[in-house]
Amino acid sequence: MPTRPTHKFDATDKVLGRLAVDAANLLRGKNKPDYTPNIENGDQVVVYNLIAMKITGRKLENKKYYSHSGYLGNLKEKQLSQMPMDVVFYKAVRGMLPNNKLRPIWLRRLKLYVGDIPQRDKKLR
Repeated sequence: MPTRPTHKFDATDKVLGRLAVDAANLLRGKNKPDYTPNIENGDQVVVYNLIAMKITGRKLENKKYYSHSGYLGNLKEKQLSQMPMDVVFYKAVRGMLPNNKLRPIWLRRLKLYVGDIPQRDKKLR
């Protein structure tokens, strides 16, 4: 099987949602002329410098992420400002992908780095 192309994005001064849309489309392969929704033929995506990503509006104070363990009264909420930026970006991309059997496969090809790319991963194609 041929190797997949790798797309690198520097998230410095880029808006969260717009960068997440680009990453989700590349993971699904929607940029290719032979795109088919049920065939997995997307590319690898590397996003670095997530700490310098731009969050527009009042999302830092108002946006909340909820998690529930399944037990009664155990709903937890966190503001966007309390979450690590790689988790925020991962959740944004995950929400833009359809909920089917291919979503975990697509998300495995997404590499996120809060700072610069580590030296061991600089050789990514």
